[in-house]
Amino acid sequence: MSGYVGRFAPSPTGPLHAGSLVAALASWLDARAHGGTWLVRIEDVDIPRCIGGADQVILSQLAQCGLLPDEAPIYQSQRGTVYQQALDQLISAGHAYPCGCTRADITLANTRTGRSKQRHGDLVYPGTCRPQRGGLQGKPARAWRLQVPDAPDDLLVWHDRALGEQQQHLASAVGDFVIKRADGLWAYQLAVVVDDAAQGVTDIVRGEDLCDNTPRQILLQRWLGLPVTRYLHTPLVLGDNGEKLSKQNGAQALDLSAPLAALQSAGAALGLTAQAGNLSDWLAEGVQHWRDHHLHP
Repeated sequence: MSGYVGRFAPSPTGPLHAGSLVAALASWLDARAHGGTWLVRIEDVDIPRCIGGADQVILSQLAQCGLLPDEAPIYQSQRGTVYQQALDQLISAGHAYPCGCTRADITLANTRTGRSKQRHGDLVYPGTCRPQRGGLQGKPARAWRLQVPDAPDDLLVWHDRALGEQQQHLASAVGDFVIKRADGLWAYQLAVVVDDAAQGVTDIVRGEDLCDNTPRQILLQRWLGLPVTRYLHTPLVLGDNGEKLSKQNGAQALDLSAPLAALQSAGAALGLTAQAGNLSDWLAEGVQHWRDHHLHP
């Protein structure tokens, strides 16, 4: 094995659908093309949305497609202690602070400044509870937020292996973002960064809809003293309505009565030209295609 470690990290909110198989296949192909390790992590940190048994359904679907992880999956729901250690480190360094704002408070603050919620986005947090602005001012603490750099030239710039150079000004695009939620659950951004580092992940291959998360995760990596991973974001699979195919908009569970056909459909979304007529040969041909076209930095 090379030093490459990749991962596929589904949330067990239901079975895999066509879009999630594309993401799984892309991450598996990238790991195999690099001669690396491929992991599966069950991201069940958002407990209220998780469905009992969905993790085993997902693992079974992957196995039917020949996408087998090299190690046993880990579960985020079992890792609260390490997330708390990371939060304590950020608090100690002055990077995180408690926030007492409700969603209504944030909406009102955005309205007063003329901001509106972006489609599929969140409201930008205006820093109301920042310590230098008086902190909680008598409000009970609800969530913990990461204080992002906010100078005009504080652009976070990174390179995506598929999309090229990317940049974002976190303060104006997102604001200080939540790393521990008001309901006591751990936020995705913190959990994923801590787990990627703990598992030695070097490369993240995932759908393009998650590209916007990348600068938040890179900032957390830097401030926690963790290695910064490489990124490759793949094209999205869209539903008939032109929206991203997802469980939230009614994406159907994968039909795996013919696993090769499902893989061929996922491969087509990634531009694969594999023609083999059985599962193992198709995957081998897919790895070679990926090696020929996607190993550039």
